[in-house]
Amino acid sequence: HFGVAQVSILAGGLQAWKAAGLPTETGNPSLEDGNFEAHPQPGQVKRLNDVLLTSHEGGAQIIDARSAARFNAEVDEPRPGLRRGHIPGSLNVPWTDLVADGRLLDDEKLREVFRAAGVDISQPVIASCGSGVTAVVVLAALAQLGNNDATLYDGSWGEWGSRDDLPGVL
Repeated sequence: HFGVAQVSILAGGLQAWKAAGLPTETGNPSLEDGNFEAHPQPGQVKRLNDVLLTSHEGGAQIIDARSAARFNAEVDEPRPGLRRGHIPGSLNVPWTDLVADGRLLDDEKLREVFRAAGVDISQPVIASCGSGVTAVVVLAALAQLGNNDATLYDGSWGEWGSRDDLPGVL
């Protein structure tokens, strides 16, 4: 989103790095100062009104990465004051179903997870979750499968579920 052309994800995290016998250090690193100039890419982050319009009129699939229990309003949200439920018309693909051992599943398994949830991976997507963080796992999985028409609803259920003036499905 910020215009960085080369980005890597440490698949498996630090545990996998160590298991591969790669080097680690302790102590305070000595790093040179650097300059980062952000160049936000328009259209990659959706706002509440974008999602409300999509929820009513279509044009993209809204995928919620929260657990099924949260999506289906079977448990309370972890943040006080949020309603239970989900955005009308959204589909549930828990982010935990897309990973194993800190890595994205292989393409065949990812396709099956999305297919089972009713997602057409060739169509536009707006990814959502509780706070806009774990929805990025959905975006990474879709990117791995070649869908580059996926965006993030950063406000996610933390914003939507805090508003009494928005529709919610329980």
